[in-house]
Amino acid sequence: MLTILIAVAVFGAVVLLVNALLGKPSASTIESRITDFRQRNVELAPDEVDLEVPFAQRVLRPGIEGISHAFGSVLPASVLANIQTQLMMAGNRMTLNSFVTFWAICLVVFVGMALMIIVAAPMPLVQKAGISVFFLAFGWMLPRTWLKGQLKARQKAVIKALPDSLDLVTTCVEAGLGLDAALSRAAAKTEGPFAEELQRMLRDVAMGKLRRDALTELHQRVGVDELTNFINSIIQAEQLGVGIAQVLRVQSDQLRTKRRQRAEKAAHEAPIKMLFPLVLFIFPAFLIVILGPALIRIATNF
Repeated sequence: MLTILIAVAVFGAVVLLVNALLGKPSASTIESRITDFRQRNVELAPDEVDLEVPFAQRVLRPGIEGISHAFGSVLPASVLANIQTQLMMAGNRMTLNSFVTFWAICLVVFVGMALMIIVAAPMPLVQKAGISVFFLAFGWMLPRTWLKGQLKARQKAVIKALPDSLDLVTTCVEAGLGLDAALSRAAAKTEGPFAEELQRMLRDVAMGKLRRDALTELHQRVGVDELTNFINSIIQAEQLGVGIAQVLRVQSDQLRTKRRQRAEKAAHEAPIKMLFPLVLFIFPAFLIVILGPALIRIATNF
């Protein structure tokens, strides 16, 4: 238990360190640097100019970026492409370079913790090898698991908001609004990742991008099957000249049916999921309450 708490604390510290060092500088920082450069004397020596830069920007950030480039050159291109896609779909503002740096730091930190335990703790060689493998696997899997958790949480929020948003779009289109105006109304009346992605898609369309291309990019950023079917239906309806209102009505009915099916599936899975807590926690407590007095009386008599 103590090891898990230490690992979680180290993980949080690494996240804060990477965000602090690789995050984008604020506007006040940029303005202060511009003012500083304007007020500097041109005749300053290069060493003096470098020493005025903060230590984190002068030493730590280049070192971390070097670790990132070295670690990224070892990883396959398919893994890096997969990470880039997951970062985009998770809505994470962290760049690929920052995530690779974060991954490398986690791996180095947990390997260092394993080495410290191996050197300091008096235990058999087999246990030391097991601890080393555990820390190595934990440091390797933790960043990817954290990113996948963010991705699944965001997709779950999109799936939850999609039926109601599409009902609103269908109602607006049937009332006489255009598709873009209906999507804008749905984005304004709802909250969450789906509303943010709709607003981004509408901004792309307003800047001159084709609606078909903007919807395709929306599908690539979210990666939800229900949204993919909706986008494909709209694109095909525009190409074939089919009424948008009819297509939206069919898609809305399908999404409501799928939501009801997911609710029924969760209801059927609930008894099975409740079985393990009942067996491990509830039943032993019942046995102690019911049989405890009888056992005490039997022990007293004999």
